[in-house]
Amino acid sequence: MRRIAIVGSGYVGLVTGTCFSELGNRVVCVDNDAAKIERLDAGEVPFYEPSLGEMIARNVQARRLTFTTDVAAAVRGSEIIFIAVGTPMRADGHADLGAVRAAARDIGAALNGPKIVVSKSTVPVETGEMVSSIIRRHARAQHPISVVSNPEFLREGSAVADFLRPDRIVLGTEDAAAEQVMRELYAPLEAPIVVTDVRTAEMIKYAANAFLATKISFINEIANICELLDVDVRAVCNGIGYDQRIGTKFLNPGIGYGGSCFPKDVRALEQLAVERDYQAPLLHAVELVNRRQIERTVVRLERELGGLRGRVVAVLGLAFKPNTDDVRDAPALALIARLLDRGAAVRAHDPIANALAREALGTDGIVFCDDMYESVSGADAIVLATEWNEFRALDFARCAASMRGSVLIDGRNVFDPDKVRAAGLRYLGIGRVKLPDQLDAAERK
Repeated sequence: MRRIAIVGSGYVGLVTGTCFSELGNRVVCVDNDAAKIERLDAGEVPFYEPSLGEMIARNVQARRLTFTTDVAAAVRGSEIIFIAVGTPMRADGHADLGAVRAAARDIGAALNGPKIVVSKSTVPVETGEMVSSIIRRHARAQHPISVVSNPEFLREGSAVADFLRPDRIVLGTEDAAAEQVMRELYAPLEAPIVVTDVRTAEMIKYAANAFLATKISFINEIANICELLDVDVRAVCNGIGYDQRIGTKFLNPGIGYGGSCFPKDVRALEQLAVERDYQAPLLHAVELVNRRQIERTVVRLERELGGLRGRVVAVLGLAFKPNTDDVRDAPALALIARLLDRGAAVRAHDPIANALAREALGTDGIVFCDDMYESVSGADAIVLATEWNEFRALDFARCAASMRGSVLIDGRNVFDPDKVRAAGLRYLGIGRVKLPDQLDAAERK
């Protein structure tokens, strides 16, 4: 059993701390947000993540997991300290390391003996050296410390499973003793362990997210070209996916990626290159294609509806992906903002994220509905923005009967076009083959 402190009880920190306690360690999760700690102490999880709440309750009851705002006490009582604070994107595209610096200062000021400090936050290359320097500068006495980079690869909506059954564990350290401790900590997971220096581990995280974002933008670009050539992108994905060098994962055309990782990490990596006199054109193109997917959707709606002013658009799904309530950089929110700018009214529904979307967008021009059929009622068009399982069972005939218009944009390519059309709705997917009548209409325009 190890004594662990997690500095930062947001998404990554809380999942990491809870899972380590599940493995039998004694964990204290720290956060400077007193209200969040009060909620956790009361048994409330501050965000939606499947199975996390039950795991927290189980480990709190077993007295392996506690919560506090006292970072100094947590540091003094722990052998291993994880930094898991947020690194949001600054206005200039760089990662904001303010919280990382503050955590390092607090850790340094509280040092009372040898510690392993583990960076779990997604940070630019060279951050580990900065953290080490800050800790040593603020320490009141010289104690042995080792800073390890241990990037997270958690997917929102399946984070607990990802932690407990990882593809790999990356450890950035040149300290043999620290490496051995970290190997023992992760040993119960029986996962492959990749050991590198700190800088390489930091780069692995950025490279992984940038590659996945690139794959999404690539297939969206292909889907856009397929639409121009009357080719079904699904068949293209199937045909190239058998190639083991390509694979089928992340070959899902849609209205773009979002969330707390891909947008900021791609931009941060690009900025790291630019400040070293390399323009990183591929990374720039990945961002550009992603932004344009939203605009393409708005343009399609304008064309199909003969303009957007006075039109009502139902948006199904507000979280950036299913099984989470995270709306950070969610494509649906960017889409809604553009629709409102063009004079449309929006009726929106998400199984989990309505409240957070309302907080982010306000209520001017938007009605947030508790039921998906309520959101569709009186709409001129439907846009599926997030592929929640509930939406896959949408009753198209019921939608057609309650709508004012008949357009359905399948922004995630999950519906059967024939079933949609059989109900009397006009189906538009991403890179999907047009029917002859649709081709004729396009030609007339």
